[in-house]
Amino acid sequence: MALHSAAAHSSDQVLPFRESLMAMLGVAFVIMLVALDSTIVGTALPTIVAELKGFDLYAWVATSYLLTSVITVPIFGRLGDYYGRKPFVIVSIILFTVASMLCGMADSMLWLVIGRGAQGIGGGMLVGTAFACIPDLFPGAHVRLRWQVLMSTAFGIATAVGPSLGGFLTQYWGWRWVFFVNLPVGLLSLVFVWKYLPHLRHTSPDAQIRLDWPGALLITSSLGCLQLFVELLPKQGLSVGMMALLVGSVASFYALWKWEHHAPQPILPFDLLFHPKLATLFLLSLLSGFSMFSLMFFAPLLYQGGFGLSPQDAGLLITPLVAFIMVGSISNGRIIIRIKNPIIMLYIGFILLALSCLGVVISNRWTSHGVIAGFMIMGGLGLGFILPNLTVFIQQEAGRENLGIATALMQSLRMIGSMIGTALIGTLINHMYASTVRQALESDKADQWLPSFADPQILISHETQETVLKQLTDAGHNGQLLLETARDGLIGSIHMGVSLAVVVTVIGVVLVRRVPKVTLGVQTEPVIVGE
Repeated sequence: MALHSAAAHSSDQVLPFRESLMAMLGVAFVIMLVALDSTIVGTALPTIVAELKGFDLYAWVATSYLLTSVITVPIFGRLGDYYGRKPFVIVSIILFTVASMLCGMADSMLWLVIGRGAQGIGGGMLVGTAFACIPDLFPGAHVRLRWQVLMSTAFGIATAVGPSLGGFLTQYWGWRWVFFVNLPVGLLSLVFVWKYLPHLRHTSPDAQIRLDWPGALLITSSLGCLQLFVELLPKQGLSVGMMALLVGSVASFYALWKWEHHAPQPILPFDLLFHPKLATLFLLSLLSGFSMFSLMFFAPLLYQGGFGLSPQDAGLLITPLVAFIMVGSISNGRIIIRIKNPIIMLYIGFILLALSCLGVVISNRWTSHGVIAGFMIMGGLGLGFILPNLTVFIQQEAGRENLGIATALMQSLRMIGSMIGTALIGTLINHMYASTVRQALESDKADQWLPSFADPQILISHETQETVLKQLTDAGHNGQLLLETARDGLIGSIHMGVSLAVVVTVIGVVLVRRVPKVTLGVQTEPVIVGE
């Protein structure tokens, strides 16, 4: 493969319009692949568990994916900086697609968990490299913001249709097609990326690069222990094993920090993480992940389990949250190039997100669906103003040599924020709900039904409700009153849990003041193109 310096088509983009469009379509299909998979599987999980008979591994279907993806994002983000991103994007598409096929062929929960772990490796590689392809293709931040609308559209469509598509495929074609549907999308993205995405490198092909394997192992240890800790904490509490995982994560982070300060080519440059112009942006990415996933995870539970809405009605109320991320991103791209201080959009975004979280906290069973949808629209617009701007600002300040690792760090911190948010809020909700139900059952001398009420799913599953209510009635208890008490307990616990997200988002509003002034200019470092 011959390598040579290539003159950009303009100072703002590397390729002419048609070639840029084809390359971006390839990246868009890649992003759709990851976004679709993250939302489509959850709908099918109950059916999968019922067939494969492995409820003890239920959580690991999600955990194994998150565990491997959160580790590989920063590693391949840095490797993409060294060697160019196209080879890694191609390998990750193939790996992700093959792993999807293996998941669809699973005949046991263990097989499925292993397949999901392999999917996570491919997904982490995709996230760590695909998002950084955009500033490679468009050095000009103004042009990049306009093209980023295509990415937001792809992400929004895939996220919006994922749950409904998962339910449709599971009901009419079988749960295995929830994974097999990735095959045509993966093949389409592979064709576009292979043919149209240029191989861009920011280091000379003659440069001596030493891979930081100790750094990669320490990242694996630190993030792996952290992921396991936050995933298992709601179920096991602060046990000795949980404390060991936490201590292991902290110790590995400390060792990583010490090692990377002496490594000649660190895989995770801490000077970048704590750079004066980037540190606040990275922190805002973590906070946005906390609040974003708090809304996406617990608002549906509130509307179904707390307010008694059907899954379809609850899905309709959540849809504006996802749809207006795309609307907000498109509007943001048009507004931000016309204002002197782009940081204003971050202020507006975090304020809207805070109001959306507050709307979840103050809403009740008698709140009109129009008002609830309005709060969801606020959240979607807020995220549409936050997510693309954090990406562009971080890429602008990081410089070309650190594009991949900076983008990967942003994605990793958002994932870590979501992990911490769901774990903390989930633990709080579980404990508050369990306490309310226990008190109600004890006062009615119905302690033996505690296992039936311990899981809030009883408030969603009508079949389970009918069975338990009949048992309670036959035993002389007012089952309907106990069910309403449990429902009120769930509403109160979710309100308290999402209040944490309100506080976190308000902290984000305050922190925006510390973001240094950003100039959306052109990065002019040389680009090496492989043909």
